[in-house]
Amino acid sequence: MPQIVFFAVVGAAAYFCYRAFVREAERVTAEIRRTEKQAANGTMGTLVKDPKTGEYRLAKD
Repeated sequence: MPQIVFFAVVGAAAYFCYRAFVREAERVTAEIRRTEKQAANGTMGTLVKDPKTGEYRLAKD
């Protein structure tokens, strides 16, 4: 019985670590694509509208 509990805990930890790894990989890939797109367009950054003030500011990564 303890072996089943041990393997269940290890399996759950592996699953959550895998999900965290995939989420981080998607974030990094999106950042690289955005950087490549900015380089291709010759832009210096992406502007985002602030909903409170209505002003445009550079997006924070």
